[in-house]
Amino acid sequence: MSFYSQELVEEIRSRSDIVDVINSYVRLQRKGSNYVGVCPFHNDHSPSMSVNQPRQMYRCFSCGAGGDVFKFVMDYENLTFPEALKVLADRAGIELPERNVSREEREQEDLKSRILEVNKVAASYYYYLLRKPEGKLGLDYLLGRQLSMETLQKFGLGYSGKTGHELYRYLKNKGYSDALLKESGLMQVDEKHGMYDKFWNRVMFPIMDSRGKVIGFGGRVMGDGKPKYLNSPETRVFDKSRNLYGLHLARTSRKPNIILCEGYMDVIAMHQAGFNQAVASLGTAFTQQQSTILKRYTDEVLLTYDSDEAGIKAALRAIPILKDAGIRAKVINMEPYKDPDEFIKALGSEAFQKRIDEAESSFFFELRVLQRKYDFREPESKTAFFREVAKKLLEFEPGIERNNYTEAVASRYHLTYEQLQRMVSQTGEQLGGMTKVASPAPPPGRKRPEEGGLKSQKLLITWMCSGEKIFRSIAKYVEPEEFTDPLCRKVAELLTEQLKEGRLNPPSLFQYFTEEEEQQKVAAMCNDTIPDLSGREAEEKALQETIRRVKQNSIAWQTEHLDPGDMDALQKLIRRRRDIEKLHISLD
Repeated sequence: MSFYSQELVEEIRSRSDIVDVINSYVRLQRKGSNYVGVCPFHNDHSPSMSVNQPRQMYRCFSCGAGGDVFKFVMDYENLTFPEALKVLADRAGIELPERNVSREEREQEDLKSRILEVNKVAASYYYYLLRKPEGKLGLDYLLGRQLSMETLQKFGLGYSGKTGHELYRYLKNKGYSDALLKESGLMQVDEKHGMYDKFWNRVMFPIMDSRGKVIGFGGRVMGDGKPKYLNSPETRVFDKSRNLYGLHLARTSRKPNIILCEGYMDVIAMHQAGFNQAVASLGTAFTQQQSTILKRYTDEVLLTYDSDEAGIKAALRAIPILKDAGIRAKVINMEPYKDPDEFIKALGSEAFQKRIDEAESSFFFELRVLQRKYDFREPESKTAFFREVAKKLLEFEPGIERNNYTEAVASRYHLTYEQLQRMVSQTGEQLGGMTKVASPAPPPGRKRPEEGGLKSQKLLITWMCSGEKIFRSIAKYVEPEEFTDPLCRKVAELLTEQLKEGRLNPPSLFQYFTEEEEQQKVAAMCNDTIPDLSGREAEEKALQETIRRVKQNSIAWQTEHLDPGDMDALQKLIRRRRDIEKLHISLD
């Protein structure tokens, strides 16, 4: 996870008090033994995030976000672990050692840094030129689109000169080499003209990565030139399939969704109207890599592609990509207008917010588009439509979600639930058993052993994280393999290994888990509080009961998975069950 030693990581952690670090992003207030604040990872107004200073961990009891100081900086700033380590090292005044990299790696890193530098200088030049007499054409266009000077500044909009040599001459005077300018994608070269500006007579849109570094440009031509929009070519720092326009601003919006637009002007108009969660893909179809990026920030994306045929096709392509990334997709209806920019100019922000609130489920959007292919006046055509609907319903797992959608579709198209459900079943059989059989549920009021014991396992992990003395007491009675939940067992193994090495360090657990869901569960276990107990005797009794349940659950699980012919193993389990009854926990 890091290029640096574990000792250095722990030194940076020890000098980065989590309360001080989080308080520099979010205002914290002391409440009892913890600190609380408004969680920055979901749209909230009341304090739902708790920061535990002794354990150096945080957790939001509303959205589930949680972790250590590195995890907070990674999520808030959208950084990799090494990048977050560098931020905290700089903050703590710790100089990171030079990494041992090859000459070729160092050269590539240097080239990337120089391209980012020249892009930043170019963006400043375009920004400057827009406000000079030479940029009047571009400024008039942008002001004519009803953009404010504040918005122009916020997005760093600029103008490229008319001759096609202005930027080249400016950058050469700054001392940049032709080789670097060619690598940057800002120039073109041919035998007749030599090196000249790629962008000229265009309004310029700097494209920034999630941290606000200029990685490329988009340009909108002034007049009738072609192409209307032109983007930077791919370079060492710019890959249009892995970036989104406006993300550096949208990622801190703290809105419950992200709005995906088709173009630069839509994003800018949306931000100016107060919808600062808007982003756009960069002149290409929406990609899987872009959906993965969006998943870091939201579970819901609202599509505002143009309402023409091209926009509808683009939305239909984007929906399955979003679903595959685990993102809920909805579609905003902008009719009778073509795009968000036109809609907001005509009807205003409040009307657009109403359309957001009424955004259509992507499933029903797909059905509405599908319906256009069928003539409901013809019985055969209408039946064929419902067969296609049945196929789409089969994409949902059997259970509540499929039942809910079946019920909603039946209501919308004036069928009974039973009629549509029967067609779904028949279609599944015709397609070769596409319907899936759900696992039989346990009888009401009875849980499977591993489900019934999960609460006790989580609580015991919380006890184990609360201090070395209690952990050593627990370790006398419980082995990590007695945890039947895989995540609890992994955490118990890691904590046990830490104790053997001489120091319990729960915050360092997060580096062993890469999935967001796992990290949230670990944060919940490690950061939960043990109920207030009056006195040592009550504490021992509560701990004893928790350990007993974990051990009983372990035996129940092993009994369920036991080979019926293995009598020796069965006898051992019987003896262990008897031993549990005699269990007496001491915190000495």
